[in-house]
Amino acid sequence: MEERADMSQEQQLARVFVELADTLVNDFDLMDFLHLLSERCVDLLGVDAAGILLTDQQDRLQLVAASTVQAQDLELFQLQSEQGPCLDCFATGEPVVCADLGAQPQQWPIFATAAAQAGFVAVHALPMRLRDHIIGALNLFSATAGQLNEGTTALSQAFADVATIGILSERAAREKDLLSQQLQIALNTRVIIEQAKGILAERRGLSMDQAFVRMRGWARSNNRKLAEVALAVIDNDHSVTELAHPHHTAEHQ
Repeated sequence: MEERADMSQEQQLARVFVELADTLVNDFDLMDFLHLLSERCVDLLGVDAAGILLTDQQDRLQLVAASTVQAQDLELFQLQSEQGPCLDCFATGEPVVCADLGAQPQQWPIFATAAAQAGFVAVHALPMRLRDHIIGALNLFSATAGQLNEGTTALSQAFADVATIGILSERAAREKDLLSQQLQIALNTRVIIEQAKGILAERRGLSMDQAFVRMRGWARSNNRKLAEVALAVIDNDHSVTELAHPHHTAEHQ
């Protein structure tokens, strides 16, 4: 932190975004990334705490990261009481700013009281957007009243956007891994099927195309998966004897 104090804001910002970019490589840890981002919001935005809420599969907000225990407890209280600026931000998709919670207690009376007890008197909530879809909110808490200036507000939204990018990158990586697994399974299965076709063609005196049609028809009429039947043919499994051996005449087309 002392080293950061000796740098200009531009230098700090450059270092932070390099630091955040480094998390988007192999072995990316999404939760560590979000916690790091909440801490860097405090470092650069002149706020005292930050929290990140994300929507679950039921479209309900859940706390995923907070820079301090006080912010964590306040975020959880906000979710439990179903009242507060962060919930409004998620619902509307627009930034929500309250420069002095004490001056506007009627807007979120329960939340305002809890925030004061946690030591916060101002809050800024920024939407995390995926085009028109809101996936969460970045929440900034201050111990002194006041509104962030235009430049800091824009930077705050940039942090919210970086959080969104991190989440999407992690999801894309998982989907890519899943796709790679599915492709490999398909390729492996194709090899098995080709081997089984060759075995059937040789044993039954068929062409490769005829062998495939025979095997696929048998799989369908016996309610079995094609890959499973192909593997059984290769293994000379007794369950496919009538398909694989010519001295069994009962055939299913």
